[in-house]
Amino acid sequence: MHIKFETPPKKILIIKPSSLGDIIHSLPFLASISKGFPDAEIHWVVARGLHVILAGHPLINKLWIINKDKWRHLSYLPKTCREIIDLYKGLRKEKFDLSIDLSGLFRSGLLTWAAKARYKLGFTESDEGSPLFYTHKIKGGMENHAIDRYLKIAEAIGCQRTGIAYPMAPFDYRPEVCRSLPKDYIVIAPSAGKEANRWPAERFGRLAAKLPFTSLVISGLADKEVAEEVVRCAEGRAISLAGKTNLLEMFAVIRQARFFISNDTGPMHIAAAFNIPVFAIFGPANPQRTGPYGPHTIIREELPCSPCYAWKPCDNWRCMENLTVEKVHSIIVKELGKQG
Repeated sequence: MHIKFETPPKKILIIKPSSLGDIIHSLPFLASISKGFPDAEIHWVVARGLHVILAGHPLINKLWIINKDKWRHLSYLPKTCREIIDLYKGLRKEKFDLSIDLSGLFRSGLLTWAAKARYKLGFTESDEGSPLFYTHKIKGGMENHAIDRYLKIAEAIGCQRTGIAYPMAPFDYRPEVCRSLPKDYIVIAPSAGKEANRWPAERFGRLAAKLPFTSLVISGLADKEVAEEVVRCAEGRAISLAGKTNLLEMFAVIRQARFFISNDTGPMHIAAAFNIPVFAIFGPANPQRTGPYGPHTIIREELPCSPCYAWKPCDNWRCMENLTVEKVHSIIVKELGKQG
């Protein structure tokens, strides 16, 4: 589908509240539509906490920050209702020409409709009935990587795809936390949103003990024990930064890494955006959809049952159990040798 506008849109709303990786994946889309419509005013609906990634972005005129996580709790219900009503009224006042749902869920579809834009775009294969809110539906293809799916909407509205760029909002490249770090280091991210996607922390630690540089282990405070398990098994070759950095400080730490090792998790996409070599360990997840974009290294077992997208390890969790420390280490050494 190709959409022709009577006049180029002057005010555009992007709806992509979360997650961390998804927002990073949306940056090439932002770059594309900014170039395609250089005179347009661009707004973005984003979840509180993740909004810091986009704060002060030169290509974004306004952020609409929502308390998405709090909206799930019944105790917050009165405030939720007020905030949703205020958001609805605020979006209507803006008189958007074009609203774009990159999330494809009921809530994001509803916001696409609430903006009252003449053109309301989303994916044909979106979930939870959200396509009912669109005036135009674009086939993104669930077999495609998220970045490629998002760019299909950009192409549908006449924006050219000339390359993948990740325009970042300004942030401190050398915050205080970075000033005491080793000159050369590796970053390990052992967490993952789904338990089944987590290669065992003990194996990350034993891997770190074999690597040529000190490993910095990153995670949120909630996964501090996972990070500490990596450090305990690393024979003095790893340092935990779990809970010691905010989101933008984590960006700065990753940006200086020699290479990056992780499960399928958000920080992996930050490393890919900074063109840091990524070694991504995949089990039940599908790297074609959610892996690091570009010429990075996927480490996985080729099994007929994978990907299965399981949340928890199954009784025959071969996709992760078969990935021994020795196997993962040999792949990393081989790929680093190719890179010189």
